[in-house]
Amino acid sequence: MTQDLVYNVVLLTACGLAVIVFASLFFIVAPYGRHTRRGWGPTIGDKAGWIVMEAPSPLLLAGYYFWGRPGTLTALVFLIMWETHYVYRAFLYPLRMRSSQTRMPLSVVGMGVLFNVMNAYLNGRYLYMLAHAYPLAWLIDPRFVLGLGLFVLGLLVNRQADRILRNLRRSMPDGQAHTYQIPEGGLYRWISCPNYLGEIIEWIGWAVATWSWSGAAFAIWTAANLAPRARANHRWYLETMPDYPPERKALLPGVW
Repeated sequence: MTQDLVYNVVLLTACGLAVIVFASLFFIVAPYGRHTRRGWGPTIGDKAGWIVMEAPSPLLLAGYYFWGRPGTLTALVFLIMWETHYVYRAFLYPLRMRSSQTRMPLSVVGMGVLFNVMNAYLNGRYLYMLAHAYPLAWLIDPRFVLGLGLFVLGLLVNRQADRILRNLRRSMPDGQAHTYQIPEGGLYRWISCPNYLGEIIEWIGWAVATWSWSGAAFAIWTAANLAPRARANHRWYLETMPDYPPERKALLPGVW
């Protein structure tokens, strides 16, 4: 089996699994964060779980960059875009979490590692080994400009939402960091999960900027995972907090 064939099999498998995951998550809520519950095996602290789960993405893509064809400025820009998201998500975000008693099942961590290894393989191998090197002119191509704009917009929405949640937890007394409150401000005025919306926009932007099937598979996976999660979070807010604003939607302002 050739390397190209292996790549295509993994790509098609990823797209097929995204459909299965999307359908499954409407019936089974992933047991981490506010949805943590018993019955999913041994657990690990949230901070360590996030680092172990997310670290493969920035490390592997950087490895493909240095191992592959890093010679163009465009290749470096793609690396910077990816690392801007994942260095924060894998290391800075978990280290900024307040200490709490929340734990994450190792089974969830394992599935996260599997996804991130697969995703970094698809994007890193394509960008730096399989694709023809993107020329410098790609940086002014309308597809890249539009994709970069979406990526930056999504990144800003995601970071603002994280900051609002972090400040909300910071305002809680010590020992109550795991207690949930109603977030306010930013896109929280209209939806329950602007952090998820921002991330979906980011990776749609990535797919457009790279104009690749690997980028498209990542965007599909992100939406397949986070859209059902947003629905579950929204329902949790409505069922748990009697004063939760009823006009808010789950993920898309005024729509859903």
